[in-house]
Amino acid sequence: MPLSTQSNFADPDSAYRQIVEAHRGLNDAQSVALDAALVLVLANHIGDADVLREAIALAKRRLPESPAR
Repeated sequence: MPLSTQSNFADPDSAYRQIVEAHRGLNDAQSVALDAALVLVLANHIGDADVLREAIALAKRRLPESPAR
């Protein structure tokens, strides 16, 4: 199964709001823990190591570069 990079949500804005709302009221550590747990749950749902590898590579390419020191 190839990695889908198109929106699969009927209402992508609603999906985004759900994620934002899930973080409301959390401190930074709780927010990071929620993100990590969500990633693991969704990775398990995908259940395909090749797709997961591709998704990780795509996500890493989208990270902002660290400022030069």
